[in-house]
Amino acid sequence: MIQQFIELGEGYGDVYELCELMKTNKHRIHHTFVFTSTIGDKKVASIAVALNPVGESKFSPIYICREGIPYSTEKPSKRLELFEETVKELDQLLITLDVKHSSVYVEKELYYQYLIGILRLYHYIPSLH
Repeated sequence: MIQQFIELGEGYGDVYELCELMKTNKHRIHHTFVFTSTIGDKKVASIAVALNPVGESKFSPIYICREGIPYSTEKPSKRLELFEETVKELDQLLITLDVKHSSVYVEKELYYQYLIGILRLYHYIPSLH
């Protein structure tokens, strides 16, 4: 099983694109995620959806909008609300995890390997076969 993050941007257009990907691939959704992290005194969120492979493929994409959304339980971001509404509309479970910020890693690929490790550890995505 090949699991790979595919990064979208951080803006409204990117969140709308992620939500549209979810709607058109509803039958493929494995899990939806909010990854929260802290940098300095700011808490930020990444939103992501893991899709099941197509047909006989062994490729499982994880689309993500990385760390561009301010995170607050008191005053949620409109982008986060849009994502949460789509998750609810599609009758999916939203998994929220607190993770390290990507700036801890020298390379973005190392950060994504870290996230894949966490997701495999908690059985949110399948392990390697």
